[in-house]
Amino acid sequence: MAVAVRRPQRADARRNFDALLVAAREAFAENGTEASLEDIARRAGVGIGTLYRNFPTRQDLFEAVYVEEISQLARVAEEVAELPPWQALTTWLEQFVSYAKTKRAVIEALNRESEMFRSCREAMYEAGEPLFQRAQTAGEVRGDASFDDLLRLVSGLTSGTYVDDAQRDRVLMIALSGLRA
Repeated sequence: MAVAVRRPQRADARRNFDALLVAAREAFAENGTEASLEDIARRAGVGIGTLYRNFPTRQDLFEAVYVEEISQLARVAEEVAELPPWQALTTWLEQFVSYAKTKRAVIEALNRESEMFRSCREAMYEAGEPLFQRAQTAGEVRGDASFDDLLRLVSGLTSGTYVDDAQRDRVLMIALSGLRA
């Protein structure tokens, strides 16, 4: 994959780095881009100095969280590639829905014209489009749909607010039933 977060070499530093990414993703999803860096450090179980050592600016943290989400999408695509076509696609889409929550939380802080953002978009397409095409070739997905159509559909659905995750998942499954051949 063309994008990846550069992790520290030492195991303890890598654990702190990963804990900060998890804590930041949660904090941004809950509180948006204004999430407290002190809260993120506390959630990760590290001091604020450790946060700044790994992410000198808030922007660095936003970008690392975003890139990590794209990396996770790519990993899931690899993991599900051997599943039956429709199951592989919908399993990947479940991860995409999770990614969309984080993206929505940090998107206004990202430079959409940056090389990082373009690379992430390309990596996302490289991960998901083969799953979509495989499902379409297998006759599981309607022939008049494109991968871009699917991403717009799911992105639109995930931008709304729902009573709970179960309702969001139900609405997604209803929409995806319209994608079936």
